[in-house]
Amino acid sequence: MDFWILAGIPTTSFLVALSGALMPGPLLTVTVGEAARRGFWAGPLLMVGHALLEGALVILLLVGVGAWLNRPVILGSVAVLGAAMLGWMGLALVKASRHSRLELDAQSPAGLHPVAAGVLMSLANPYWLLWWLTIGLGYVIFAQKYGLLGVALFYVGHILADLAWYSLVSGAVAQGRRFLSDNLYRGFLAVCGVFLFIFGGYFGIQGLRFFLTGLI
Repeated sequence: MDFWILAGIPTTSFLVALSGALMPGPLLTVTVGEAARRGFWAGPLLMVGHALLEGALVILLLVGVGAWLNRPVILGSVAVLGAAMLGWMGLALVKASRHSRLELDAQSPAGLHPVAAGVLMSLANPYWLLWWLTIGLGYVIFAQKYGLLGVALFYVGHILADLAWYSLVSGAVAQGRRFLSDNLYRGFLAVCGVFLFIFGGYFGIQGLRFFLTGLI
């Protein structure tokens, strides 16, 4: 059973992270501009900065999810909040899938090295921190039950999703053609939105079990 759970951690982590990465934000804008100026490798370099920042945050969360967080009521509350946010994200993605367009026109470059820009543009997005304090924290707590291996699998799956999507966008811009059509983009959004509803439901059920256990 543990083997299948460990195998599922990077897969679900990848899909959840991809759902967030697909939504436009400061990092996507800079990726487009830097790829137009530097070429394909701008995207992966931006993700290096992004990954370093998120790695540091995971370490901070691990330090913080010690004894005072390891209580059923707190674990349940974090999971329920994460489930609510997953549901909200899923609804937003499904709605966006009806009309969203992936703009690949060149934007103004950040004027920084891509690695530094990856850090700063992540911090510039308030949604990023909110995601980590709810969904990310809940997942770190869950993965920590399987030791450092579980946390590492979560982190690798999460970073691979960011790397895959932003590399794809960077490649599309650098090649100067739109092999990423609007219909394909909308399809990605719709599939990820449905997945978030399902995963959010599972997350919520587990959270309620933790919460009720702490109240009894």
